[in-house]
Amino acid sequence: MPRRYEVIAVEGLPEVRPGDDVSRLIVEAAERQDTAIVERDVLVVGQKIVSKAEGRLVRLDDVTPSPVSVSLAAGIGRDPRLVEVVLRESRRIVRMDKTVLITETHHGWVCANAGVDQSNVDADWVALLPEDPDRSARDIRDRVRALTGADVAVIIADTFGRPWREGLTNIAIGLAGLAPLRSYLGERDPAGRPLQATVLALADEVAGAAELVMGKLDRIPVAILRGLVFAASEEGSKPLLRDPARDLFR
Repeated sequence: MPRRYEVIAVEGLPEVRPGDDVSRLIVEAAERQDTAIVERDVLVVGQKIVSKAEGRLVRLDDVTPSPVSVSLAAGIGRDPRLVEVVLRESRRIVRMDKTVLITETHHGWVCANAGVDQSNVDADWVALLPEDPDRSARDIRDRVRALTGADVAVIIADTFGRPWREGLTNIAIGLAGLAPLRSYLGERDPAGRPLQATVLALADEVAGAAELVMGKLDRIPVAILRGLVFAASEEGSKPLLRDPARDLFR
């Protein structure tokens, strides 16, 4: 058969609350729709439900903005309380202009508002990125294995903008059980020339493929990729972070 893989939306998950067992919710939802999780599946899990389950939520009314946050907020037209939360989640500001605040998170990701998100949470609340997304992915992987006996890979995915390109795409911010990069360096093309710069961001490509069945308004926070050929790895997501010495955007 021609090479192929399948992307399956996992529907019917309830609203996730702090302390919920996300892995059990995923396993039970997959079983209800007759797509029970099996060996070598890749689970792509939206960051938001992981953050909710881990209690990574902040009520803006409980935030007292610093003078720095008040000053920055005035310059970009944002809520000073939100800016305060963003700064707490950031190791540095990369750029700000108009209503946009681009920062580098404590994880090393460069993104808008340090990943602090006001969508799909209660009014006056914000969701933060998981404290350690790789650990979150490992915890889900291990719990799913305990519940099903299936050894799977897990990607925690979030939506990021991209330099040079319009539009958003899902990327992997947490990873367990799957090599994040597929290198072709040193291999030869059909003409015999050695490849010198081809390293595919496999984990990001998988996250992007899954987003097409998850959607943004469909309340489908999980997808299963089945039949994908991948190398198992415990590297986590850190290899996806470009070395600052080679990063022309820093």
